[in-house]
Amino acid sequence: MTDVKSTAPVLRGEAKGFWPERWWSIVDYKIGIIPLPVFVILFAVIAGFALTGTVPSDILMAIVLLSLGGFTCAELGKRIPIIRNIGAAAIFATFIPSYLAFHQLLPASILDSVRDFTKDSNFLYLFISCIIVGSILGMDRGVLIKGFLKIFIPLAAGSVAGGIVGTVVGVLLGLGAYHTFFFVVVPIMAGGVGEGAIPLSIGYSQILHQPQGDLFAQVLPPVMLGSLTAILLAGTLNYVGKKYPHLTGEGRLQPGDDDELEREEDAADDRVDVNTVAAAVVTAVTLYLIGALGQREFGFPAPVVMLVIAVALKLTRAVSPSLQIGAFHVYKFFSTAVTYPLLFAIGVALTPWDKLVAAFTLPYVITIASTVMTIMTTAFFVGGWMKMYPIDTAIVTACHSGQGGTGDVAILTAANRMQLMPFAQIATRIGGAITVTVVLIVLTQIA
Repeated sequence: MTDVKSTAPVLRGEAKGFWPERWWSIVDYKIGIIPLPVFVILFAVIAGFALTGTVPSDILMAIVLLSLGGFTCAELGKRIPIIRNIGAAAIFATFIPSYLAFHQLLPASILDSVRDFTKDSNFLYLFISCIIVGSILGMDRGVLIKGFLKIFIPLAAGSVAGGIVGTVVGVLLGLGAYHTFFFVVVPIMAGGVGEGAIPLSIGYSQILHQPQGDLFAQVLPPVMLGSLTAILLAGTLNYVGKKYPHLTGEGRLQPGDDDELEREEDAADDRVDVNTVAAAVVTAVTLYLIGALGQREFGFPAPVVMLVIAVALKLTRAVSPSLQIGAFHVYKFFSTAVTYPLLFAIGVALTPWDKLVAAFTLPYVITIASTVMTIMTTAFFVGGWMKMYPIDTAIVTACHSGQGGTGDVAILTAANRMQLMPFAQIATRIGGAITVTVVLIVLTQIA
């Protein structure tokens, strides 16, 4: 294979004038990952399809449409002073399309295309599968064991502290202890929408004998605003970590841990070829489908089943080093090239702008922010006490306040720590499931 980097300077040295040397400079300028000339052409092509009244919802159109929208919004967030340091790229890539979709500021054909693809393709879980499997197989085995056991302690401490502080703040602001705890604080920690707010509202409906739709409308806004708060705070912690590097492992939970896969990758990069990377993708999807089958038969969340299997494979050395490295390449590709397009799809199809705005009353905002800040602050100090990196521990625990899998993606993107996705899934899925189960048991006793 030709070494493009080694030949590029020679080619540029031989080429003079606008063509092709300056043209190459224009081609090399990118919006996200999209070369500028391609970006302009894509904009014109998508506009042309929109003018015809029909935009396909197949994978070909989805790749270019989501890339164009996601990287455009992310670039805006990256270029605004101050807020670019606290996760603005992830926030813009999620909430700008949500706003545009709600107010019909994008052509209906484009909105329908994005919604149909997002809902029919299971795009989100393809992303989560590749991120989880790649990052787990990329961990040091010792780190994996210690990290998975340790993370439950700051997670539990943060949840208890957040529940107490959030309820007290809500009471002081006049929301009432019962309403604050069950309809503001608990939804924040329930694990998102599909795995949290929906089963929580169903349980509330059965216990309280009220319409499930009405209860869902009450618990959804805290989920949305809690996730937004966690994104902002995670981005802020990433900025703090740059100023105080001793507080963060930049994606590692414990001091002294090496990235096993990056070491192997440096030493044996020649073992990675297209076939190995393709095999890793198929492996990741296979593990997710096993999880999906387990969810259908036994009710366990598919991402949790997939996570457990991936951990077992890593701990038992059932996956060869070359396949592990291939999985890590898949992880890097998805975290670099797919994150912002995915957030754009989430914003259009899965983030209702009106529900988010409904939570923006001062008592709600203060209560929700207090809850999330307490969860993360507690995890920060407990993590430090346990000899874990405080910032990375707090960011993982922040995912307990996120919007499920979509929130995990946005929070870790804002913090630039996508490699923490396996731990984030523990905080979101297992932490959320425990929260919902315990709260419904308590409500049954007092209702």
